[in-house]
Amino acid sequence: MRPRRTILDRHRTQWPCPCIQPIQIRNRQREQMTVFYLGTHVPNWLWRTDVRHPLFISNRTLGRYKKLKKANVRWCLDSGGFTELGMFGTWLTTPYQYAQNVSRYWDEVGSMDWASPQDWMCEPQMLKKTGKTVQEHQHLTCHNFVLLRQLAPDMPIIPVLQGWMPDDYLQHAKMYAEYGVGLNEEPTVGVGSVCRRAKVDGMKQVFDDLSNDGLRLHGFGLKQDGIKLFGDSLQSSDSMAWSFGARMAGRKGVYSCGIKHETTKNCANCIDWAQMWADKVSTIGATQ
Repeated sequence: MRPRRTILDRHRTQWPCPCIQPIQIRNRQREQMTVFYLGTHVPNWLWRTDVRHPLFISNRTLGRYKKLKKANVRWCLDSGGFTELGMFGTWLTTPYQYAQNVSRYWDEVGSMDWASPQDWMCEPQMLKKTGKTVQEHQHLTCHNFVLLRQLAPDMPIIPVLQGWMPDDYLQHAKMYAEYGVGLNEEPTVGVGSVCRRAKVDGMKQVFDDLSNDGLRLHGFGLKQDGIKLFGDSLQSSDSMAWSFGARMAGRKGVYSCGIKHETTKNCANCIDWAQMWADKVSTIGATQ
């Protein structure tokens, strides 16, 4: 049992989310990824009745809504860290503000599988922006996760592993233990700073090692090639690569969904194209 909330006690909810099952150490016969979350910067898709894939929504977009209502689809919350750190070189959203937002979404929107912490990505361009090292980013990520758990212990906020070189991720897993966090006891553990790599040399072994240790992994931003490579070590993944691809196609006058839009020049916000793309991605494991 988790302790009662001490700070955000005005939000009355129960843990865990019905969508999340308690962790079990699995027989390591290979399993395919089970859940794909469709990333979108259009939060009102949560309230549509024709969405057939779980959604991945950023706090930076959902937080703009003054009024919320119950979702018609399960979803996960992205903290928006890559955008915020990329713009400002630090987190301007305080942990208390973020914890309040997570609790608000849980109460008012519901159907949330889990929420990301305010982690610190480790891409070289991000380190240049913040002026910090990989190890500093890892410590900051651990510290934020522990703090968010103290601020909102009833909320399904997950730990995230960050790094750049393959060994960084294994070291970060050990670092969590120093903070008193047992990753193999967590329902989901995110793995970040993967999707923007030109090469993924060594990362296959990292995912395998972490999964073999009993961690139930979510791969942030993994596109089709990443899912094909890491899918047998993943519990879930997310991506909104469909939107970028639609913008590129629009420059050539092509509508990705096959139907011309009267008010837009591309399918970057087209739910039909997004779901066509997600249909294909979510069946990658089954077709291998």
